[in-house]
Amino acid sequence: MNDLTPFETHTSEAVSRRERPPLNRRRLAVALVGLAALGGAWFLIGESNPTPAAMPVPVVTVATPLQREVTEWDEFIGRFEASRSVEIRPRVSGEVTAVHFRDGEFVRAGQPLFTIDRRPYAAALGEAQADVTAARSELALARTELDRASRLVEYEAVSEGEVDRLRARVQAASARLEAAQARVNSRSLDLQFATVRAPMSGRVSDRRVDPGNLVSAGDGGSGTLLTTINALDPIHFTFEGSEALFLKARRNEAGEGTAVEVRLQDEAQHRHRGRLDFTDNALDPRSGTIRTRAVFANPDGFLTPGMFGNLRLASGGTGQALLVPDTAVQTDQARKILLVVTRDGTVAAKPVELGPVVDGLRVVRSGLQPSDRVVITGTQAAMPGTRVRVEAGRIAPDRSAPPPAYSPPVAGQATLAN
Repeated sequence: MNDLTPFETHTSEAVSRRERPPLNRRRLAVALVGLAALGGAWFLIGESNPTPAAMPVPVVTVATPLQREVTEWDEFIGRFEASRSVEIRPRVSGEVTAVHFRDGEFVRAGQPLFTIDRRPYAAALGEAQADVTAARSELALARTELDRASRLVEYEAVSEGEVDRLRARVQAASARLEAAQARVNSRSLDLQFATVRAPMSGRVSDRRVDPGNLVSAGDGGSGTLLTTINALDPIHFTFEGSEALFLKARRNEAGEGTAVEVRLQDEAQHRHRGRLDFTDNALDPRSGTIRTRAVFANPDGFLTPGMFGNLRLASGGTGQALLVPDTAVQTDQARKILLVVTRDGTVAAKPVELGPVVDGLRVVRSGLQPSDRVVITGTQAAMPGTRVRVEAGRIAPDRSAPPPAYSPPVAGQATLAN
């Protein structure tokens, strides 16, 4: 039980209410303390983070374009072909008795390749020669009788009709002699054809017929195929060009006799040099291309018919050109640009027309001046309109540079002319 009296309890609660401050006053005090703490924190943060410094000016390397004399080339893909190709077929029938070459070797014109049994043709030649002897004897007898009769005409011992008959006999005997001589010539040719010889110099293929087989002669391609021969020195290179490249070559007066160069698929340089010797008389209406041929010296026979090669034709002429590193070329949507630094140190973009690549340097056909300072390194930091600090550089050819990914549609390659 509570021992306090009602009076004492009431008095105690009154004292307690007087000692506690009002609630609104407490809340105001807490708010003032929070504001003071926030102001102190803001002061401390402001003192620890000073105002940031300005960004440094980017540094780029610039250089004026390299001026060199270059020769522009158009590039084509083609195939080597034999300058002459012959199928060896027999001109007489018979049994093959000998083969006089090794498969794939180089043969000379007139060299024996095959021998066909000569005995039947030798016998036929002997028979024809005997016919010539008989015809010659008959002609001699006819002439003797005509001479005798001609002397007796003046004595009227022989009639004019008999003389005419003897004269006709002489003419017939003379004709038979000529026919017999023609048969001798024909049989002599058959005997010669029994030895099949190379009609030209070149590389022979393998033999298609072994000794002991019978072969037959025939017209055209009906005879037995014995082997083939390809002439390799000189050798032809055939390729096709588009109408646009054909017109370009014509306008630059590139025709027969124009120098060309070819590289094989395993070669890095165009090592083989030749010249154009033939252009077809019309374009193919289906493909819009024209067939062209070049000729190359091939004394060692290394170039083989059927090989593919990349040919380049100097149809663009030789002249002065401006060259910049291919890495300096930038792409702005559908156009190519170069970044240059003006006199006041500001970066500007120049649209340019590009040409081929020469030793790692890109030919600039238009849009660039020889005095322009081209940004060659630091293009990522050089934005058009920004100020930069420049360092002097130098542009030099790089013969070990790989081929570029970008290839212009007109000229595929170029080389330094000096």
